[in-house]
Amino acid sequence: MFKILLIEDDANLFDEIRERLIQWEYEVFGIQDFGNVMQEYTVIQPDLVIIDIQLPRFDGFHWCRMIRTSSNIPIIFLSSRDHPSDMVMSMQLGADDYIQKPFHFDVLIAKIQAVLRRVYNYGSEQVEVKSWCHATVDYSKNIVRNELGSIELTKNELYILRVLIDHKNNIVSREKLIQSLWDDERFISDNTLTVNVNRLRKRLDEINLGQFILTKVGQGYMAIEEEQFHV
Repeated sequence: MFKILLIEDDANLFDEIRERLIQWEYEVFGIQDFGNVMQEYTVIQPDLVIIDIQLPRFDGFHWCRMIRTSSNIPIIFLSSRDHPSDMVMSMQLGADDYIQKPFHFDVLIAKIQAVLRRVYNYGSEQVEVKSWCHATVDYSKNIVRNELGSIELTKNELYILRVLIDHKNNIVSREKLIQSLWDDERFISDNTLTVNVNRLRKRLDEINLGQFILTKVGQGYMAIEEEQFHV
């Protein structure tokens, strides 16, 4: 049974969401003290976090940053704020999805299932370690390592890299990446994808691999091998 931490200060909405999620056999936890979210998060050790932006004391962006300092756990924002900058900010912080209130419960359930499937079940029948540009990409541990060191990627960053490596030396369109990352692309913009890819490339730069993710203007992105880079 998956454990979900629902960080929502509207008691009525919390109870309504919790009741629906329990019907789908999820174990749902709330926050007792909104000034000590990280302490309660650490005790609960959830499999997924659903978080509102507007919260007492500190906003959801703050707690997302705090969680991301120690964990790649999937995070879904659930907010009434509909400005594109809020959606972009959530993705910049490493969130997996953004759902705007008011929402349809069927959409929320579908989003939760899609994220959990992608994070915990994706590639269960596939090779979990691959070699790329003389580096080892460990899909099971979210780690890329070479002789310069190792980096840990978020789930989205790893997923993007995996898609690009699976189509190595071929251009992957932006549309295909968006479709692969999210089952429902209505909440995703081109700018959000750009943010995710740029963040991936920046992380890979730490071990001198960012240069092997190419941007093909107007087309998409491509992962190449080191040998091709020097041709």
